Amino acid sequence: MRPRRLSEALEDLKVRSGHSYETIGRKCHASKSTVHRYCTGASLPLEFGIVERIGRVCGADREELLRLHQLWVSATSDKIPPRTEIAVPSVEVEVLAERPVRPLGLVAVLAVLTLLVAGSAPSTRSQQDSVGAQQVSGPAWELPAAPVPSTLFGVTINSGTGAMPSFRVGAVRLWDSGTRWSEIERRRGEFDWSVLDRQVAGAERAGLPVLFVFGATPRWAAPGGGATPYPDGSTSAAPDDLADWERFVGAVATRYRGRISAYELWVLANDVRYYSGNVETLVDMTVRAVRVIRAAAPDATLVCPGMGRLWESDGMGFLKRFAELGGYLSCDAAGVKLFPRSGSDPPETMLTLVDAIDRTLHEAGIHPRLWNTGTTFTIALQGALDETRARNFAVRFYLVGLYARNQNLERMYFYNWGGTKIPLVLQPVGGSPTPAALAVEQLQRWLNHAESTSCGRGPAINLPEHVWECTVTITGDRPHRASIRWTDTGTAVTSATFDVRAVHRLDGTASAIRPGDPITVTEEPVLVERS
Repeated sequence: MRPRRLSEALEDLKVRSGHSYETIGRKCHASKSTVHRYCTGASLPLEFGIVERIGRVCGADREELLRLHQLWVSATSDKIPPRTEIAVPSVEVEVLAERPVRPLGLVAVLAVLTLLVAGSAPSTRSQQDSVGAQQVSGPAWELPAAPVPSTLFGVTINSGTGAMPSFRVGAVRLWDSGTRWSEIERRRGEFDWSVLDRQVAGAERAGLPVLFVFGATPRWAAPGGGATPYPDGSTSAAPDDLADWERFVGAVATRYRGRISAYELWVLANDVRYYSGNVETLVDMTVRAVRVIRAAAPDATLVCPGMGRLWESDGMGFLKRFAELGGYLSCDAAGVKLFPRSGSDPPETMLTLVDAIDRTLHEAGIHPRLWNTGTTFTIALQGALDETRARNFAVRFYLVGLYARNQNLERMYFYNWGGTKIPLVLQPVGGSPTPAALAVEQLQRWLNHAESTSCGRGPAINLPEHVWECTVTITGDRPHRASIRWTDTGTAVTSATFDVRAVHRLDGTASAIRPGDPITVTEEPVLVERS
C-alpha cells in the first residue's frame, strides 16, 4: 500500500491544480504518459526529483513537499534495481494477500487470475489515454562538430558611459543605453551622435561586435502616437512618413559602416508599449531598412524586429503574421526574446519557447537563424536571486543557447550588463563582476577551443530524468571529448564511464575521476573531461 499512498498524493495535487497530465509533463520536462503512470500508481518513480517537480508544478507548499518525500522514501525503501520502473500491485492483489490462505478450487483459481489480469492491465481506452510521445533513445540532436562561437555569449549594455564588461563576453547589444532613435534625433535632421560614438568606441577598444537596436520613434515623427515607457516623449507608433525612418536608418548605417556589425530593426515589435502599428507597416519598415543598410553597410548582419511576449498567443500570433507576410525573407536572422514564463522557472524552460517558435516558423515555411535579443518587460519586477541561484542561472542561460543549436539559435544576449534593477546582476557600471559573471567567464574558458557535437537529457542518453548534457570536442594540442552536465532541479548521482578522467567545476577546481566513481550532478554545471 505504500506506493499507492504516494500516487494518491500526487493525483490529489494534480486534481487540485486543475492541470492536465500533458501540462504537468511539459512543465516538468517529462512525457504525459510518465506523469500519468506516477499519479495513477502504474509505476514508481525511482528518483525524488520528478516527484518534487510534479508537486511544485501543482502548487504544493513546503509541508506537502516534505510529505511527498516521506511517502517516496517509504515507497522505495525496498532495494530497486537502478533505471527500472516497478509495476505497483493492484488493490485486488493486496486484499487477497491479506486474507487467510485456503485451498482454492479450479473455479476460484480462474477467478483470481481474472482479477490479477484485470488489475494489472488497464482497459484499451485507458491505454490509449495514457500514451505519450514516442520514446526515443539517444541525444536530442547530434550534428557535425562546429566551433562554439564566442558571440554566443552576448550582453545588452544598460549604460551610456561607453564602459564595457571587465569579464569575458563575446558580443554587446545597445538598448537602454542612451542610443534610442528619440535620443539621437530629437528634432528632424539634427543628430546627436555623442553617446553612440562613445558606445561604439568602447566596444571597439574591448574588441566586441556591436548590435545596434532601432526603436522609440521621436514625437515629431508621429505626433499622435501613444507613449513608450521612456521619459523622452518618444512614441510607439510607426513614423507618419516612412521617409523619416529611411533617412535615420541611412544616417546610422553610413556613419558606422564597418564599426557596427549588426542591426536589430526594432526592439519589441509585438508589444504595444514599443510598437503599436500594424504588422503590414512593420514589414514595410523592415524591407525599407534592409534596402538602405545593404547599400550603406553591405557587410552588416540584419536582424528582423525582435519579438517578445511569445508565451502569449497574441504575441506568437504577431510573429506568425510577420512571417506569413514575408517579413523574414529579407533579413539574415530573426530576433526573439527568450525568457522563462516566471522568475521561479529554470532557464531550461526557455527551450519550450524555442520549440514553439520553431513550429510557428515551420508552419510559415521558413527556418531563419535565431538571435535571442532580450527578455520580458516585467523583469525588473521579479525578486532578486540569491548568489548560488544567480550563478547557476546565468551559466545555464547560455547553455540553453548551446542546447538549441539544432534549432538555429546562434546568439544569447543576456539582459543586462551595467544595471542593478534586475533579479540577476552580472556587473554594475564601475563595479566588480559578480560570482555569476565569473562563472559565465569560466564556462567560456571551457568552451574556448570547443566544437559542439550533441546535446540531450535524461534516460534517452542513459542519465537520470532531470539531468542535461551537452557534448563537445576540445581541440588543440590534445584533442579530446568532454561534456557539460547539470540538472534543472535537485541532485543526481551518475557513474563515471571508462573514459572519464576528471570533473571540472565553475570555481576553477577539478577532481581526478576513475571509471565507476560516482559523479554528483547538481544545478551547478560541471565539465566532465574524457580521454
